[in-house]
Amino acid sequence: MQLIIFAGGLGTRISEETDSIPKPMVKIGRKPIIWHIMKYYSVFGFSEFIICGGYKFKIIKEYFNKIKSNENWNVKVLNTGKNANTGERLKRVRKYINDTFCLTYGDGLSDLNIDKLINFHNKNKSIVTLTTVKPIPHFGKIIFRGNKVIKFIEKDQKRENWINGGFFVCEKKIFNYLTKKNTIFEKDILSSLAKKNKLSAYKHKNFWYCMDTLRDKRHLNSLWRLKNAPWKIWNEK
Repeated sequence: MQLIIFAGGLGTRISEETDSIPKPMVKIGRKPIIWHIMKYYSVFGFSEFIICGGYKFKIIKEYFNKIKSNENWNVKVLNTGKNANTGERLKRVRKYINDTFCLTYGDGLSDLNIDKLINFHNKNKSIVTLTTVKPIPHFGKIIFRGNKVIKFIEKDQKRENWINGGFFVCEKKIFNYLTKKNTIFEKDILSSLAKKNKLSAYKHKNFWYCMDTLRDKRHLNSLWRLKNAPWKIWNEK
């Protein structure tokens, strides 16, 4: 099965890094976060990767040209447009897709069992299965009655709502829905599938983290440095 990775955005919320490199190339330890994502999927047998590049995509392309001999991967880094939305990026790699495929973003890590996700997708027979997660809250909450504060609630992940965690399994039929120009995959396509009852959700209750800001980068690097990174499931060569 192929893995498509969205890796073309500007990453403006972590501009301390992305002024000079694309967000998926921000490092955790000595390797870019996109390498960590691909390494994780490779444990589940993935070796064919299609990277939907855009902003500074040549930096990603040069990196994978350099490390070709180190990993047994077939990597295509494609320029899907600097200003393209996610739906348009996916549409532009259609000719490279063979069959059912996995899809993710170039900035999120998890300890999700990919095999279980794929089995769930096959069993539910939807066009797309998305993984839902509960984010680690950064803040507590305040409860009001009128203008009075009646309660403080400490940070509690269980109280968070389920959100899109960005790990998808898609049938090739998804391209039948990518007919308009520059659609947003999440807002336009997934919403349309949900209305047609063709979108399933796999609930993942364990580790998930998205690198949006410098604070997130530091947190992920701290986990890596302390050898406490839940996504690190491969053995070193």
